[in-house]
Amino acid sequence: MQLARAVAAVIVVGAGPSGLILGLLLAKQGIEVELLDAGAQLDDQPRAAHYASPAAYELERAGVLDDVKARGITPKGFAWRKMDTTFIAGMKLDVLPDDYPYKMQVLPLDRLGVLLYEHIQRQPTAHVKWSHRVVKIGQDQEKAWVDIETPEGIVRSEGDYVIGCDGASSTVRRELFGPEYPGETLDAQIVATNVYYDLERFGYWDSNFIVHPTNWYMAARITADGLYRISYGDIPGLTKEEYIARQPQRWEEILPGNPKPDQYKIVNCNPYKLQQRCAPSFRVGRIVLAADAAHVCNPFGGLGLTGGIVDVGNLFDSLMGIHKGLADDSILDKYAEVRKRMWEEVIDPMSRENFRRLHNQDPDKARDNDDFFQTLIKAEKDEELAKGFALGLNVLQHDMTQYYTKKDA
Repeated sequence: MQLARAVAAVIVVGAGPSGLILGLLLAKQGIEVELLDAGAQLDDQPRAAHYASPAAYELERAGVLDDVKARGITPKGFAWRKMDTTFIAGMKLDVLPDDYPYKMQVLPLDRLGVLLYEHIQRQPTAHVKWSHRVVKIGQDQEKAWVDIETPEGIVRSEGDYVIGCDGASSTVRRELFGPEYPGETLDAQIVATNVYYDLERFGYWDSNFIVHPTNWYMAARITADGLYRISYGDIPGLTKEEYIARQPQRWEEILPGNPKPDQYKIVNCNPYKLQQRCAPSFRVGRIVLAADAAHVCNPFGGLGLTGGIVDVGNLFDSLMGIHKGLADDSILDKYAEVRKRMWEEVIDPMSRENFRRLHNQDPDKARDNDDFFQTLIKAEKDEELAKGFALGLNVLQHDMTQYYTKKDA
């Protein structure tokens, strides 16, 4: 156990949203933060878009929630349907009071990145460095360091801590534990698209999950001007080019209205596999993992994105306890324990069940046979139960300040 001392400098590897949020939180406390990213600029892939209540709380702490609300949308609910659009069950989000500050927000991840970058550039102690690829990490009793491949050659940077926020292919994690990322690739192929196609005319809610053995998909509105994220299943084992070539046929088969290509406008199309993986530990000495570098799951339910943002909020509180002399560095072990347990007990099983619910039951019997749907039906007449569902992902939160050994003066 090391004696507590003020945190002077932190190196954050990865300038995606999780890294930027953590950097922003730390920089606002006057801590020197160096954010290193292998890319030449912000990632412009839209990817995920939904930030549940605990993520909204962290966005507010970072000082960006009002901007997220202004640029994004506040969804009213989720619906589960048969492929013919028949309603099975729904979860309403607009049951929360108007003055509740942390309602779920929707903003494509690339747009959130732009917003966060705008904010972090205003912080004099934050330094974002593009085309800086970390190739090696190290540490001793007093500091941690990274060796970085830059346009000018290899350089070394040192700090009190190194935080790996560098995604599912994390160099920091590989340096700690080798190439293996424990877990599994699910036996399913997904194709994620962003598209302009009017689904409201079919009675679709803001977010919709279609239950079907082979034609399951998710369709969610992600911008105010009607851009939808449609993620659907396809047969495994094809190339990216083959999946993209099959997209018009698949959409004509599965989407309401059986649209032809001239009836929609695709902005983005990307096939990928579904992963359920978790690092052996989220902390080794002065090196700590968070978000996708620490754990990944399938996208159904937004648990990976929200869970990752809560990770960095918990890590921020832990580092601030050390910085202010309210906790020794063993609080980072508690962070690692808490967040790994959250993945094992909540994120992994819940995300698996969310996906199973779409493809592993008879859609004609799902309303009557699925306990989750039965509870949603009860919530239609029970406002308190409905509010509980709307705030269900608050289970991901954890108060790290309870582990402080001293009180803040």
